[in-house]
Amino acid sequence: MLADKDHIFTNLHGVESWNLGAARRRGVWDNTAGIIQKGQAWIIGEVKNSGLRGRGGAGFPTGMKWSFMPKDLSVPHYLLINADESEPGTCKDRDILRYDPHRLLEGVLIAAFAVGAHTAYIYIRGEFYNEALRVQQAIDEAYAYGLLGKNAANSGWDCDVYLDRGAGAYSCGEETALMESLEGKKGQPRNKPPFPAGAGLYACPTTINNVETIALVPEILRRGAGWFAGFGRPKNSGTKLFCISGHVNKPCNVEEAMSLPMKELIEKYAGGVRGGWDNLLAVIPGGSSTPVLPKEICDMALMDFDALREAGSSLGTAGVIVMDKSTDIIYAIARLSKFYKHESCGQCTPCREGVAWLARMMMRMVEGRATTGEIDTMLDVTKQIEGRTICAFGDGAVWPVQGLIRHFRPQMVERIERYRKQAKFA
Repeated sequence: MLADKDHIFTNLHGVESWNLGAARRRGVWDNTAGIIQKGQAWIIGEVKNSGLRGRGGAGFPTGMKWSFMPKDLSVPHYLLINADESEPGTCKDRDILRYDPHRLLEGVLIAAFAVGAHTAYIYIRGEFYNEALRVQQAIDEAYAYGLLGKNAANSGWDCDVYLDRGAGAYSCGEETALMESLEGKKGQPRNKPPFPAGAGLYACPTTINNVETIALVPEILRRGAGWFAGFGRPKNSGTKLFCISGHVNKPCNVEEAMSLPMKELIEKYAGGVRGGWDNLLAVIPGGSSTPVLPKEICDMALMDFDALREAGSSLGTAGVIVMDKSTDIIYAIARLSKFYKHESCGQCTPCREGVAWLARMMMRMVEGRATTGEIDTMLDVTKQIEGRTICAFGDGAVWPVQGLIRHFRPQMVERIERYRKQAKFA
């Protein structure tokens, strides 16, 4: 259990004001100039030593990503903050944006210095209207007090921060699609290479990080890499925001140490599963694009990157979706397939055609109007989509279906056979 003194997001539930005065009382913008004056190498080294991995879903080491940026500053460098939180079941970044925006902005300044960027963009989901207003107010406050702009926070580094609103496309959560959208083009992913650190926004070196990732950085540097690395298991260190929703008694966002048992997380913070833990059917542990896990795996699962990968799923964004035994699991996954069909950008044929086909097949499975052989056909189609698209959207679209077939095939077969018997005697 994370002690109160170790919480970083101390205003996660909006108990206090979001404004600069209240943020400073919580320790935000404390000696920011002193941190920056320690230099780029020190900052990147500390972030590496902390073990911080990206909190947007992929879990790539943050310090390593920053180190990819070229040292030659003759070409503009850019920092992009991905606030396009469109993953169903995930709402962690939203609470940072509306209740603790200055923590994010301080992280933006430090990260911008670390990667050599004088310009940063916060790309926010179009539906986050109120959050966009809040972040813009915080940006205006930071400029008014000299914390952004020329000689930001008296650090000697110039940093301008701009807010850009998306138009509601899930695909723009992918970093290269985000850059395309920022440039005023259709939000479709780019082929890689080149990677963003080589040629990103406006063909210049670019680093893209998630809101939570960047908001963690200042406190890591203030308290030390060793402090942050002391939470969780090796290579899965630090604190994490978990979004718990679904069939629990108290849906919530909570900050806890990595590697906490899933059962403890749900029972301690979300009031337990509706009807008790024995009424649990399954959990989607990392947002809707991660494979579902049945109760017998959830009993022992740890909430970190490696443990959930070994369990056949992913930590993703830590959007924990709990389903009790009243859930029609086949329909639940079919509903997700319909979402991904709608959100496909349409650029890659396997994704555009395959995900739409999966969505139609899943509705046949819901109604039982299929054959048992079609389950394997559907699984084969997911393998023809996975790993065969420009971005990871195709993977995320098929993983829920793969998880369903892996763990709940008997329920699918039972429904198909029940339908055939009913049709025979109709």
